[in-house]
Amino acid sequence: MRDDIEFGLRPGGELKVETTICHEIRQSEQPVIIDHVAESEAYRQHHTPAIYGFQSYISMPIILADGTFFGTLCSIDPRPARLNSPETIGMFRLFAELIGFHLNASERLAASEANLLDERKTSELREQFIAVLGHDLRNPLASIDAGTRMLLKEPLSPKGATLVGLIQSSAGRMAELIDNVLDLARGCLGGGLSLERDAQVPLGLVLEQVVDELRAAWPERVIETQLSVTEAVSCDCARLAQLLSNLVGNALMHARPMSRSRSAP
Repeated sequence: MRDDIEFGLRPGGELKVETTICHEIRQSEQPVIIDHVAESEAYRQHHTPAIYGFQSYISMPIILADGTFFGTLCSIDPRPARLNSPETIGMFRLFAELIGFHLNASERLAASEANLLDERKTSELREQFIAVLGHDLRNPLASIDAGTRMLLKEPLSPKGATLVGLIQSSAGRMAELIDNVLDLARGCLGGGLSLERDAQVPLGLVLEQVVDELRAAWPERVIETQLSVTEAVSCDCARLAQLLSNLVGNALMHARPMSRSRSAP
């Protein structure tokens, strides 16, 4: 605190805002300039100069970018001073705008840092979520699949072999569901979908295998196909197989029982 005019304000001290002209500026949002209180018709009888003992006063409102009133930039002197001039008013207005600009910049910086922190937290959660799906859930399924393969090599009753086959099929379906959830998680959380394009994989055979699996799962339904893939296709065959399986599977699940599902890629 530097008090060259013996105003009386001490470090940590406060002024009651109702006793100041700044309180009026907060309501009007207009600057106040007084060269000489004793000669001012508007302020010679005003309570604020009488309380604080000043004769000259200038105060400029500080308005933020969103129109919010922040405060005032003001100067007082117990002696009269020529303040009502374009140069002085322009200087105070410029400083008030500069303060408002930096306050807005600080607020935007704080908001950006908060958003960055949220993005980092989201990224960490995404990695943890994908790690749980890709590792913690796949390992038990791999153990189940390996166990069923070993059991199928042992002498089993027809009923036991059927049950083991069902368990193995369910484990395979769970693995597919995990892959689907992983794809959804990567897509929703900004990671995108990974593609493995290979022109050497016979796309037609892959799609036929998908349809054969659907026929086995829905023996009571008729699935007619017309596949004509005569040239090599540079694509992710596994993704296309997943797409075809989902489309035809949805048709089988939701179509009328007597309808015929057609597939003609």
